[in-house]
Amino acid sequence: MVAGRVISSVVQRQVKYVVPVPPAAARDVVAAVYQQAAEEMRLVVPPVLLHSPSPPALAAYWALMREPLMTGGAVDRLGKEAVAAAVSVANICPYCVDMHSTGMYDLSTEHDAEAIAADRLDDVADVRVRALASWARVAHQPDAPAAVRPPFQEDERAELVGVVVSFHYLSRMVNVFLANFLLPPRLSPRARRRFKHGISRVLSASLREIREPGRSLPLLPDAPLPPDAGWAVGNPTVASAVARSYAAFEAAGERALSPAVRALVRQRLDGWRGEETGLSREWCEDLIAALPEPDRAAARLALLTALASYQVDEETVREFRLRGHSAADLIDAAAWASFTAARRVGGWHLPA
Repeated sequence: MVAGRVISSVVQRQVKYVVPVPPAAARDVVAAVYQQAAEEMRLVVPPVLLHSPSPPALAAYWALMREPLMTGGAVDRLGKEAVAAAVSVANICPYCVDMHSTGMYDLSTEHDAEAIAADRLDDVADVRVRALASWARVAHQPDAPAAVRPPFQEDERAELVGVVVSFHYLSRMVNVFLANFLLPPRLSPRARRRFKHGISRVLSASLREIREPGRSLPLLPDAPLPPDAGWAVGNPTVASAVARSYAAFEAAGERALSPAVRALVRQRLDGWRGEETGLSREWCEDLIAALPEPDRAAARLALLTALASYQVDEETVREFRLRGHSAADLIDAAAWASFTAARRVGGWHLPA
């Protein structure tokens, strides 16, 4: 009962635009994901809760994130958390930066965690952590020298690229649906570090425990691995999770977005090489102008989520919902757009 009240409080403060399924009311796939998250993360965390209006998208997110990041394999958890934090910095996602730099406090040092969070990668003392974070920070820029010279062995590719892909997905969703900061924004730098030390001690056991691979796979039907996800072939469990998640996210896009909107987003991403769009939305308005009026709100939401997720605001969401779209449609549309951008990033990291 106490845990339920705590979760409800977290939800009220952090999740925007949708009402998550309460843990006590969860059924079927939602209940299964909530149970796995609670057992493995000690809490049904807000990134899990925000997906709950669309059970297939929830299962797809959980499998895509869990299998590369949380299970034992060729790469230790410190390396994976450093990659997650660096990708979060790249996507201007303060919530994810706070979460995964906090995890590094216990696995590594405060100094290295804060250097990654502040985008001061040259200051990271641990040589391997610095190399992994530097690669992950520009993994979405295929022409960057650090992106084309990955600092890992071939048997590590599936896990590390998997974390990159899952956090290019998740940081976009978090930017849209969660509060900007995990920690209270008015804390002084010293108080923030004390807060992070306290959280890291609470998280220590869950970060260090080796999780059983494949637990998320039964949540989704089997699917073939697409060629552009060939980076996952070195780890059968990660490959299966990626294949199932990719299929589920594509289905989410088909449910929530018209073929014209999906084609426009793909066309824009085909020419994307990781560059930022800037503060103006003019590029987005120019692209959607050619669409029929009923499609423009959905296209705006999808394009901004894929390429400038921090710019999705209440008006963007309101206009989408005014077209008769449900909360599940909203999650599906944003999930498809986030996944499509993350999928493109993954496609740049295939084995030689």
